[in-house]
Amino acid sequence: MKASWTKYTLEFKRPAGTSRGTLGQKDSYFIRLEGDGHKGLGECGILKGLSADDRPDYESKLQEVCKQIDSYDRALSLISELDVWPSIQAGLEMALLDFKSDDHVLFPSDFTDGFERQPINGLIWMGEPDFMLSQLEERLEQGYLVIKMKIGALDLEQEIKLIERVRERYGPHEIQLRVDANGAFSPKDVMPILQRLDDLRVHSIEQPIKAGQWKDLARICKESPLPIALDEELIGVFEAQRREEMLDKLQPRYIILKPSFLGGFKKAEEWIDEAEKRGIGWWVTSALESNYGLSAISQWNYNLYGHMASGLGTGSLYTNNFESPLHLVRGTIAYDPEKEWDLSKLQF
Repeated sequence: MKASWTKYTLEFKRPAGTSRGTLGQKDSYFIRLEGDGHKGLGECGILKGLSADDRPDYESKLQEVCKQIDSYDRALSLISELDVWPSIQAGLEMALLDFKSDDHVLFPSDFTDGFERQPINGLIWMGEPDFMLSQLEERLEQGYLVIKMKIGALDLEQEIKLIERVRERYGPHEIQLRVDANGAFSPKDVMPILQRLDDLRVHSIEQPIKAGQWKDLARICKESPLPIALDEELIGVFEAQRREEMLDKLQPRYIILKPSFLGGFKKAEEWIDEAEKRGIGWWVTSALESNYGLSAISQWNYNLYGHMASGLGTGSLYTNNFESPLHLVRGTIAYDPEKEWDLSKLQF
């Protein structure tokens, strides 16, 4: 077996705004395995400024990993050595699964056979109020029953008004509203905001304050009228003992799982096991991967039988994404087994 890697830059159709800034491009890296007439492809879904392995020597590490791979068993053993490189760990795991799959179906199911679809949230990116409102109208017309809004970068009153617009038209039994603050609020100011959002029957808020403030976050998780979901807080927590300590101390209502940030599917499943022991809910979200990574995550997620709508609908954000069997149908993600992949844009 031999391994190689390549970089692919995804171009956003329009700038994507978050409380951490605006994205115009997103780099992804791909690992390819070849041997015995088989090939395997995996996406290393790194996100600048957020992934734990966003480091200057990232490409050097990819090269080092590929040079060490001379057999399937060696590639498999390397996974356990990559804990502090979670996106590479996830990409290599994906490539190994693909190596033994047919036509990039890593987790065969009724989903990949085209019989079942998965509910997902419709994402509203930050921007001017009119732009956010237009996104909202579009998502509702597309049939989404779960709407996720990025908040924390605009004037709070404008964001509250937008949520009020939704609630004027749709009650909580009709549309579930989630908000994602990406750590935008301060610990001393956040509680009144949480109360206002709860009054509007918002389902939950992701990462209301910046990660790493465990004492404040434990208090917020305990006292908030609005369920807290942790996202960025999970990034960089590699050791099992640290993971258990975090869940015990913070006791959030939900955790949000991005396999590319956590080290892949098996690592994410370890988080799920520990969360369920403590009665903590969870759902899966992609991390701006291409359609290739999104497909793998969607296939894996279906087999988990999670009951929450997932955040897997990012594939339509880019102008140069790969043609794939994935498509969106009335607020769900679906897989068409009759449609072929086109990954010819990847040059190794």
